[in-house]
Amino acid sequence: MIETRDLVKQYDDFEAVKGITFSVEEGELLALLGPNGAGKTSTIRMVSSILAPTTGQVLVNGYDTVESPDKVRRSIGMITEQPGLYERMTGMEYLLFYGRLYGMPNQQIKERGAELYRRFGMEEAVDRRLGGFSKGMKQKAGLIRAMLHNPPVLLLDEPTSAMDPHSARQVRASIQELRQDKRAIILTTHNLNEAEKLADRIAIINDGKIVAKGTADELRKQLSGDRLMEVTADRPIRFPLEKLSTAFPEMIFDMVDETQIRFRSNNPVEHNPNLIRYLGGMGVGIVMLQEITPSLEEIYLSIVKQEDAELDGQGSKENEIV
Repeated sequence: MIETRDLVKQYDDFEAVKGITFSVEEGELLALLGPNGAGKTSTIRMVSSILAPTTGQVLVNGYDTVESPDKVRRSIGMITEQPGLYERMTGMEYLLFYGRLYGMPNQQIKERGAELYRRFGMEEAVDRRLGGFSKGMKQKAGLIRAMLHNPPVLLLDEPTSAMDPHSARQVRASIQELRQDKRAIILTTHNLNEAEKLADRIAIINDGKIVAKGTADELRKQLSGDRLMEVTADRPIRFPLEKLSTAFPEMIFDMVDETQIRFRSNNPVEHNPNLIRYLGGMGVGIVMLQEITPSLEEIYLSIVKQEDAELDGQGSKENEIV
């Protein structure tokens, strides 16, 4: 359904996307995760044919986004953080406006629109003005518009960003509904719990590249064999984590709270006793040391930190060469 091959996007001297390759099959939801500026939105815009790639290729429903952009656009439904509603229109007037752009007859638009409003529990709102909708309802109206022409591909770019929890829950439930239709869906989000609940696979983008890809369980196994450990101390830890990072450069540390530290180790049998002795030397006793199954948020942060550290190291080497 969706296939990108060595996708590159260059803006003047800045390379935003650096050779991204992935595919999304029928009935699959792929979540794209990454920090701001990582290249997610540029990637979505190239998949939608809004942007042409500098090099590489995107195929959507079998059509090349550069050679057949009109056919690509008829194959996709897209919604962004701001769905761009015409708030003076009613729900049905809005659908009639967009449906005609796709060449749909009025009767078909009305029947399809009524069906979608019922499906998303908004049948009573179809004749109300969009300006009176809540934020969650507006995003649902955007999803209905994206679904109107029954596209095989959906692109959802930050659909729940800045929403209150209730509205976000409504939209996530709607996305779960859409998954039952066997469409290929790409979701970009900063909400890692949302990605873990909705996605079949996850791709983490950093600095314009996919740095990890797979299911949540597969991503856990990609952390270079590292295991996540948690230390609980008998008193607040007052010294900076940089001291631990300097003493144990092969381990990655995070402060959970003032008495708990989490760290990654590829050899806890060797590292744990050394760390306990080091903390004892700093006057800190250990109440508990346990292994933690990492959440998607912890996986994401660890992978991005590793990549950022490698990029910093490369930059330092380049500066030394210069």
